Amino acid sequence: MSEKSGWNRMQPVTEPGAIVHQMALNETHHPPLPAVLDAVRDTAGQAHRTLDALGFGLSAALGAHHAVPPADVMVGPGSGALLQLLFSTFTGADTHTVHAWPSWEAYPMMAENAGSSVVRVPLTDERHDLDAMAAAVTDRTALVVVCNPNNPTGTVVDRGTLRPFLDRLPAHVKVVVDEAYLDFTDDGRTDDGIDLYREDERVCVVRTFSKSYGLLSLRVGYLVAHPSLLAPMRGHQLFLRVSAVAQAAAVAALGEAERITAQCRETAAERDRLHGVLTAQGWTSADSQANFVWLPLEKGVEELTQRCADHGVMVCGKPGEGVRVTVAEREANDAFAALAADFRAEFGGVA
Repeated sequence: MSEKSGWNRMQPVTEPGAIVHQMALNETHHPPLPAVLDAVRDTAGQAHRTLDALGFGLSAALGAHHAVPPADVMVGPGSGALLQLLFSTFTGADTHTVHAWPSWEAYPMMAENAGSSVVRVPLTDERHDLDAMAAAVTDRTALVVVCNPNNPTGTVVDRGTLRPFLDRLPAHVKVVVDEAYLDFTDDGRTDDGIDLYREDERVCVVRTFSKSYGLLSLRVGYLVAHPSLLAPMRGHQLFLRVSAVAQAAAVAALGEAERITAQCRETAAERDRLHGVLTAQGWTSADSQANFVWLPLEKGVEELTQRCADHGVMVCGKPGEGVRVTVAEREANDAFAALAADFRAEFGGVA
């Protein structure tokens, strides 16, 4: 682990093939829908052609889906690639980025890649402290990143609080709203970043097809922003492109929005069930609005993570901070809950 880079997850010792339930990577257990697989097969047969190399068709489909101009959409090979492009375009040696912590560990690494730095603002009760984040902004602040829902805690910024937060920030600061897990959020719990983008040219919304849409290995992400933000980014984009197969899969997935929403609601219901089981055992766990649950732990992370791996369950352990558990099939969730109960019975003081 590196405090500088932000990488803070442990790698438990496992034997090849020992993991039965993968609950560490925030994947969905729902496979791609038939229409998506058909689009992949059809497009793969044209792999010898350039096709839509710059993703104009996908940008248009996303524009129609969100009722925004297609020119305000940029697609890329995963939301992480687009976030790195934001850091590379707008930050540098004399700037920093403000974000909550713990949050996605890639933010400090992306800043380091861009030759800049970050200011980490501690969460309060596992949630973004918007007052403290606003207070941390200086003349050197280039970006503010709000991960909503937050990874790894799963918590959201309360509805109606982001607009006043934006009003407190100086005009030179650009605000990135990372909504990788928004589709799992209960209706009315938080603001929609695209609504904020419509009102404020400083707002850039980043989303992905990797989580709710189940296209993780195909690498498709997109951001929505005004031309004032996108124009300088396009100059840095170069060959940051999405493959034709991935584009076709994403367009087909957009056409299955109702079924995707139903799958997300199913995952959210199972998330809430698992959360209830764990809190009944005595664990402290924030009300997650993502496709994972978070157990904050100052000690015992390594022991719990390794014990789970020894029993075929892989979870994401962050030493000194907690354990993040991706919601999976009911069998997997129950397997983790049983291990958590046994661990708590043996080491009850760690929670």
